[in-house]
Amino acid sequence: MVRGLVLDFGGVLTDLGDDHTAIEPPLLTATRQARHQGILTAVLSNADGLWRPPIEWSPLFDVVITSGDVGLAKPDRRIYLLAAARLGLPAHECVFVDDLAVNVRGAAAAGMVGVHHQSVQSTLEELETLLQVPLQS
Repeated sequence: MVRGLVLDFGGVLTDLGDDHTAIEPPLLTATRQARHQGILTAVLSNADGLWRPPIEWSPLFDVVITSGDVGLAKPDRRIYLLAAARLGLPAHECVFVDDLAVNVRGAAAAGMVGVHHQSVQSTLEELETLLQVPLQS
């Protein structure tokens, strides 16, 4: 059972997809839906320690991990294990989404389910199947 959703920031949470009139990026909306369904959520970014997600996003994430803060970077398996641990979940109960295949492979090597983000629609469909919750309105 997948109970944790771990998302890359750039290229995933910032992807507007085909709907350029969207109020917010679709995967951010999906994160909100997942949280309403009891899924734990995290941002995992290779950003430096000074970067933070926009302040208005803070209620949507249980955990924010940046490489600059923890001294590890994707695709090092230890950063995925750290994200799972901070969510209080075993790695196999987490799904990780990134637009770079090498990072998805790193997550899979750490025991997470990996989703290679190539389009908003395909990622949303895959996450709905994995999480077993509706993410699209």
